[in-house]
Amino acid sequence: MRFSLQREVLLKPLAQVVNVVERRHTLPVLANLLVRVQDGQLLLTGTDLEVEMVARSAVEDAQDGETTIPARKLFEIVRALPDGSRITLSQSGDKVTVQAGRSRFSLATLPANDFPSLDDVDASERVAVSEGSLKELLERTAFAMAQQDVRYYLNGLLFDLRDTTLRCVATDGHRLALCEAALDDGQGGKRQIIVPRKGVQELQRLLEGSDRQLELELGKGHIRVKRDDVTFTSKLIDGKFPDYEAVIPIGADREVKIDRESFRAALQRASILSNEKYRGVRVEVAPNLLKISAHNPEQEEAQEEVEAETIVDNLAIGFNVTYLLEALSSLRDEFVVMQLRDANSSALVRGATSTHARHVVMPLRL
Repeated sequence: MRFSLQREVLLKPLAQVVNVVERRHTLPVLANLLVRVQDGQLLLTGTDLEVEMVARSAVEDAQDGETTIPARKLFEIVRALPDGSRITLSQSGDKVTVQAGRSRFSLATLPANDFPSLDDVDASERVAVSEGSLKELLERTAFAMAQQDVRYYLNGLLFDLRDTTLRCVATDGHRLALCEAALDDGQGGKRQIIVPRKGVQELQRLLEGSDRQLELELGKGHIRVKRDDVTFTSKLIDGKFPDYEAVIPIGADREVKIDRESFRAALQRASILSNEKYRGVRVEVAPNLLKISAHNPEQEEAQEEVEAETIVDNLAIGFNVTYLLEALSSLRDEFVVMQLRDANSSALVRGATSTHARHVVMPLRL
């Protein structure tokens, strides 16, 4: 095996794939990348047995072949070489030589046959979605995933495919984030899958905000996302996601319209004096006014007032300020609407002009 290419052309796919490789691993070969040259194309594959990433790049002076090379060492070497270097990588026996100008590195390899590959995705649904749309869906919801919850199905992101729309939903039992995007040509199919946290994080790292089309393949146990230069595959969480629509408040008819940035800044200031453990703030609604207060065991107190469009009077609710702040940060509208019912009911937070992203925050007893 042999190939050569510019440092920058190799660095991008290497950076994408090396993130998947776990620093702690059970098999020595999992610390390596599968490097394959075929028909003038370089394929780099990294996996941790849960997630797999395959990046492609055109190469010159190529001889077909495959081997596995220590992932981090190869990445660090390529990253440390000077800009504009031309890198040649060649294999002889069980060693690989990386050459660039006067620099020369010899790395140990392991046989390509030892490298595990994820099963083929037997796709029951195929969906085309723009890269920018998928990136937005993840950005607006992923923060609400649970972390190491015993309800293992909450430690991931729900992809809810419904004929003409794709919804992403995340919840940790205390708050819920939902965002949806329309699919081209109403591609049909109804399906729910749960993508684990690591898969979601790697996908977020991979996606760029472009308009190019991605193909999503949904299989029984895997999801695969195909882009012209990368194929990403993740195992799914085998579990049933709760009925999230039952959590979205119905009849929350007491509305408060407020400038998102002013609300966010006031919450941020009040949170400084909130109880470090519970992070609670009290939100009081009066006609055309929102009062925010927080206090802590040291008897310190913060009070904020923000103008708001509302006719609601005499309603006070406690919230975890972190959940409110994260919901507001993920919205894009200049003004947001909070839909409330009473002090013991969840609040629905959404943009004033768009409803494709919604957040539910449970109340906190103060």
